[in-house]
Amino acid sequence: MTDPGSRLLDSFSLAPRPITPDDIPQLHELSVAVGWMHRAEDWAVALRLGEGIFLADEIGRPFGSAMWFPVSDDLAMLGMVITTPRLQERGAGRWMMEQIMARTGGRDLALNATRAAFRLYLALGFQPGLTVWQHQGIVTAVPDAAPRVRAMRPDDRDAIHALDTRAYTTHRRAALDLFLEQSEGSVIEEGGQIAGYALCRRFGRGHVVGPIVAATPRDAAALTVPHLAAHQGRYLRIDTRETQGPFVDLLNASGLTARDTVTTMTLGRPRPVDPQAHVFALAIQAIG
Repeated sequence: MTDPGSRLLDSFSLAPRPITPDDIPQLHELSVAVGWMHRAEDWAVALRLGEGIFLADEIGRPFGSAMWFPVSDDLAMLGMVITTPRLQERGAGRWMMEQIMARTGGRDLALNATRAAFRLYLALGFQPGLTVWQHQGIVTAVPDAAPRVRAMRPDDRDAIHALDTRAYTTHRRAALDLFLEQSEGSVIEEGGQIAGYALCRRFGRGHVVGPIVAATPRDAAALTVPHLAAHQGRYLRIDTRETQGPFVDLLNASGLTARDTVTTMTLGRPRPVDPQAHVFALAIQAIG
């Protein structure tokens, strides 16, 4: 008889267990097998931000994963949802998602869905939002820096937290503190106030720029230029929901073309938008 905490799929039993740091090598193999660029170090960052389950067979071979990230008391992100191709049509993804969603404490939920998982999340009640365009490549050209942009300083932390809270409509203290710890940053300062920021850190094949929070597309572009300059001739990735305008023009002109997409999806109450604190690039750590 199959244990109640496990499930019989394709003639063998799979049991979920909590992800621990010891599982990172196998999880890294799992993500590489489905074409994700996450390094083992990126999995370690995910475990610092959230928790999840690891789907294994009787002898410990990895077949799936799913995680949730408690952004705040009223919001959680879901991600790192992987099932091997052998199990994708056998209900393993939905089974893992139902278990993860049951652990989120009634929070509003958000995720960034791959095309392969999109229909699953629709079936679970998630509503599709905007497309996220993954701009990536080798930085080939960099325009002149904008005079209003300077390097982030340690004493900017509180102002960046306040601006981020306006942009995301929730205080992402743990996640933002971790990104600040790992990143080089640029800010726009107007009248002694931080009006925009951008962070750049190691991720995947190179570096990722995000979040970028600003009032206008031109400000977002200006915040991005120092990071393009710092990585000229190297691989960079920027994930944005923008489809046109000076920010997207900058990415394309710098060699960062849109290579793939995911779709932001939500389950829960709608959140207000602050026109002076717009998220131009996401801190993509977990996708689904």
